[in-house]
Amino acid sequence: MNSPASRGRTHDAPPGLYLFTPPLGDVAAFLRALQTVTDTTDVAALLLRLQDADERTLINRAKDVAAIVQPRGIALLLDGRAEIAARAGADGAHLSGIEALTAAIGALKPELIAGAGGLKSRHDAMLAGEANADYVMFGEPDRHGRTPPFAAVIERVSWWAEVFEVPCVGYAQNLDEVAALAQAGSDFIALGDWIWTSEESPAAVVTKAANALA
Repeated sequence: MNSPASRGRTHDAPPGLYLFTPPLGDVAAFLRALQTVTDTTDVAALLLRLQDADERTLINRAKDVAAIVQPRGIALLLDGRAEIAARAGADGAHLSGIEALTAAIGALKPELIAGAGGLKSRHDAMLAGEANADYVMFGEPDRHGRTPPFAAVIERVSWWAEVFEVPCVGYAQNLDEVAALAQAGSDFIALGDWIWTSEESPAAVVTKAANALA
């Protein structure tokens, strides 16, 4: 499986693409666009963001998405919701902040991926690495939609790539940032839910991102 946990740091290959979904309620309408994207371009991982619902509904929605991505070798991670990751058949969960990571990592490891985001400082990133996170992510929006300056993201990615072996994910706010994040040392490039609302089709946007990495 071409996942953030298994890929490791291999600089002879371009970074993998890590796609975010929009916050989803009923996933049925989204599945067709997702299938088109994953049929068109090689994707390493998908972060599934689910709107609140009862536990059984969340599990069923995650399973519907898993049926699309996992046969294509794409790792499915839940945005939070580590407590249902195994029952939903997901490959792991992405946790925002050190407290969330440390609270959930015991339930995920070693069978499932535990990803770390929401890292506000170098110290937070090092704590995530020490906690045995499978990857760290820099630059993604916070819960208010705010992102750090891109120069700060590049600095953080470059520092991490030079010093640490744990894979690093750099978040791109647009296509223009993709190549720069790769050059800085990102093992994966995260593309946010902006890809689904672009004037171009999602498949076209993701293809352009992949071409920027080739």
